[in-house]
Amino acid sequence: MHGGPEAHFNNGWLTGYSNPGQTGAAEGYAVFYPNYRGSNGRGVKFSLTSQGDPAGKEFDDVVDGVDYLIASGLVDATKVGVTGGSYGGYATGWLSTRYSDRFAAGVMFVGISNNVSKWGTTDIPKEEYLVHARKWVYEDYDFFLKRSPVYYADQCKTPLLIMHGEDDPRVHPGQSMELYRHIKSRTTTPVELVFYPGEGHGNANSTARYDYNLRLMSWFDKYLKGIGKS
Repeated sequence: MHGGPEAHFNNGWLTGYSNPGQTGAAEGYAVFYPNYRGSNGRGVKFSLTSQGDPAGKEFDDVVDGVDYLIASGLVDATKVGVTGGSYGGYATGWLSTRYSDRFAAGVMFVGISNNVSKWGTTDIPKEEYLVHARKWVYEDYDFFLKRSPVYYADQCKTPLLIMHGEDDPRVHPGQSMELYRHIKSRTTTPVELVFYPGEGHGNANSTARYDYNLRLMSWFDKYLKGIGKS
């Protein structure tokens, strides 16, 4: 899941450390890179289609795409994982809680878990109003809370690995701590939290990037392939 949401996946080689699909494909995974509504690259009109509806139809698009792949016979419905960073981390948290019955494993990176507290701790407090929800958090607390993964944490059955840079100014690491605590306290679902010292909104150091990929693949291998399961 890409971030933004005003971003997109190119129809070409995606080899960045945080787009590890090529690694998964080499290990036998079918990889889906969705440009859900609100993504750019398809004109202004399409990029505006998710505004006013965070975590609504934009993420329903992903579920619809997964359904298509299942119907095609390419994907096992019981072995679907989801991962992404930033807004893609938000999507991962949402799909691992609100749509938990559809996903067997999740890896969330620098993601949003509580839209109310996120607004009060980010370095870009106007972005949510300008390009996402089109209203201020304090105008409708109930709306923003119900569009947050923490609100649905009690129904999380998706084993979730949460990773975050300790010095992230964009999405405060407290966002990951909140979701971890909610899932840990309210369910028996496997959940792990990893903080990267000195890293911000995405890992810059090669050792942290390598560690991120090792943990991500290990998590999916364990909960989707059964490798390393006790």
